[in-house]
Amino acid sequence: MKLLFAEDDRDLSAALKTLLERSGYMVDAVYDGEDAVDYAAAENYDGIIMDWMMPKMDGIQALKKIRESGSSVPCLLLTARDAVEDRVTGLDAGADDYLPKPFDAGELMARIRAMLRRRENYVPDVLRWEDLSLDKGNCELKCGSRSVRLTGKLYQLMELFMENPRLLFSVQQLMDKVWGWDAEAEINVVWVNISQLRKKLAELGSVTEIRVHRGTGYSLEKKS
Repeated sequence: MKLLFAEDDRDLSAALKTLLERSGYMVDAVYDGEDAVDYAAAENYDGIIMDWMMPKMDGIQALKKIRESGSSVPCLLLTARDAVEDRVTGLDAGADDYLPKPFDAGELMARIRAMLRRRENYVPDVLRWEDLSLDKGNCELKCGSRSVRLTGKLYQLMELFMENPRLLFSVQQLMDKVWGWDAEAEINVVWVNISQLRKKLAELGSVTEIRVHRGTGYSLEKKS
């Protein structure tokens, strides 16, 4: 699942982005309301986490613009303003939930999971294709009686492939979707992670494989 995280406190943003990615989410981080609106328009996110007080455009204004565009993506609003009237303002602007700062990381993760369960186009917690199943709750990939826990980018890559079996992804598309278009990582990081994922599928004895299309990209396919 892919989240948009809008928070102008870069230290807090970096810490929570790491927490979310370790929990198996793909995260695009932005630091002002204008970028939040632009990113929301350019990408199909499963959820948005939005800080209220941000430069250029605050979270309420940004969320209103996102809703005016017709987007129904669920949004969790974060703010130090916790008066009842502030909560009403946030919910009326289109937020699905409201979490005052400071907050416990465990509660944040629970609210994100609940928010994503309520979204209109529900995606099951367990993805299945051919003889594979991927449990989003514990990041476990299973094939028959064998299983392996995937972490970080390996999990995010496998989730992307299992949500789109047989679909061909170029290396640049994988880089953009998993690492983010503005990532500082070198493109060979995609090849390294794909290689590791192919080895794990082989170890599980799956009838599937991540097929290499030379000069084109990769796709999750049933073995010939």
